[in-house]
Amino acid sequence: MPTGLTRDAGWQIGVSKTLPLPPEAVWDFLTCDEGLALWLGPGARLPRDKGAAYETPDGVRGELRSLRPADRVRLTWRPPGWAHDTTLQVAVSPAPGTAGARTVLRFHQEHLADAAERERQRAHWRSVMDAVTDALTG
Repeated sequence: MPTGLTRDAGWQIGVSKTLPLPPEAVWDFLTCDEGLALWLGPGARLPRDKGAAYETPDGVRGELRSLRPADRVRLTWRPPGWAHDTTLQVAVSPAPGTAGARTVLRFHQEHLADAAERERQRAHWRSVMDAVTDALTG
């Protein structure tokens, strides 16, 4: 099976990075207006209720699948022009062996259409990770 292709979730991509901040600080940033603008889109509002729909000012739309504060959010994610939904998960966790002083941040997207879309999304989430890292660590 090619890299990034799974039986259950189809094509998927994951991007992660360890940040020199506690998980609560990273989560608070990701869910504030500035942080949401970086990963969900400028002007985006994160729904709080499971099944609630959202649409960003730039046309990304979907619905909240789950929200575990200070841990992870799962939502469907469909930008303008796409004919299918994907599932996006954003997760924070304490980095092993750091007593909560460092955080592993993960962006994981599944149900991508094909290998080419996977590569485009890999570039997208790497760029998002760089923007989040720059905003948090300056």
